[in-house]
Amino acid sequence: MDVGILFKIGAVGILVSVLCQVLKHSGREEQAFLASLAGLIIVLFWILPYIYDLFEDIKKLFVL
Repeated sequence: MDVGILFKIGAVGILVSVLCQVLKHSGREEQAFLASLAGLIIVLFWILPYIYDLFEDIKKLFVL
């Protein structure tokens, strides 16, 4: 696993949290929710290949 992915996830987390705070203080709670959901989906798509590789390695380990 590359260390760069951790920095990307951290950057997205900081960006989304700042954006959500700005949107919530301006009275746009729905857009804040959608921004946090979009951030979550982006991060999940980034880590999905790593999760797939993890399950493949476990499968090879136990020879299923």
